[in-house]
Amino acid sequence: MKKWLCFLTLGFLLTSCGKDELVFTTTTYEKKSTVLCKDTCTSVKVIIPVASNVKIVADSINNKIFSVAKEIIYFGEKPYVSSNYEDLLASFIGSYEQLYKDFPDYSIPWKATVEGNVLHQTEELLNIKIDHYSFTGGAHGYGGLRSILIDPKTGRSLHNTDLFTDIKAFKKLAEQKFRSKFTIPDQEPINSKGMMFEEEKFQLPANIFYIKKGLLLYYNQYEIASYAEGPIEIVIPYNEAGTLLKLK
Repeated sequence: MKKWLCFLTLGFLLTSCGKDELVFTTTTYEKKSTVLCKDTCTSVKVIIPVASNVKIVADSINNKIFSVAKEIIYFGEKPYVSSNYEDLLASFIGSYEQLYKDFPDYSIPWKATVEGNVLHQTEELLNIKIDHYSFTGGAHGYGGLRSILIDPKTGRSLHNTDLFTDIKAFKKLAEQKFRSKFTIPDQEPINSKGMMFEEEKFQLPANIFYIKKGLLLYYNQYEIASYAEGPIEIVIPYNEAGTLLKLK
């Protein structure tokens, strides 16, 4: 079996290279199986930004990114116990090869990819986007986006209570945007156009991104609608969110 390949390339700096400023490089890990490796091989690839230069903060950021990767790259009932990317990728390939060993007639190759990049950065906010896809058999694979929001001064995860001055007010604004996009009148249930919000109540998505146009509310497949509907996006311009934004 081929060893994993790790290519370290210079990425970019969030700011200039001062001793108390985060530096990011892009690291690639890749591993393939040689079992049934003809036209297509079972493979797994991870491309992620790695923080350095401010050790405690950088370690916290890197651990959070790795934790997300572990939630994506696995087979079975729960994530692998791997503590590093090499072991994580080896575990994924190992699961496939064990399946083939147990069921020699199985011939469907697997695939998993995780690609991360720093989407947005200020002194108060670091937003890392994780684009991922995995297929381990079945009718189709599953892909999506994950948003990691971090305080760049401490490495602490940021939650909705850290982002907004009034969560209820922001949620109301987001629902108005949502209803407008999908032409759902205020007097009609939020699920009247085929959505699947729990208890017929609008909820903010699990992932919010800071993009140039404003806040991107991103609902992954299955989050509020069927797989066929695909991901659902709502953008709220920063000027419309206004004073509801705690972090400028």
